[in-house]
Amino acid sequence: MYFVYVIKSLSQKRFYIGITTDVTRRVKEHNKGSAKSTKPFGPWRVVYKEEYNSRSEALKREYFLKHSKGRVEKQKIISGGVA
Repeated sequence: MYFVYVIKSLSQKRFYIGITTDVTRRVKEHNKGSAKSTKPFGPWRVVYKEEYNSRSEALKREYFLKHSKGRVEKQKIISGGVA
């Protein structure tokens, strides 16, 4: 199983979207500073996740949410009005 997840910085007004096979492990890595793009903005907490059967499906969804076509859906997720 693969997950698309959204995490929120507790210290800044920032969100991060990623994919993983283990959300708990991955968030711990973000909070330890293992990810260059999120290191300066921790601590982080999960605000949303979706499950997919394949890596390719998860990558497509991640790409969609990170780009302009997914802007409205991403805003719904971030504001708590899940897409």
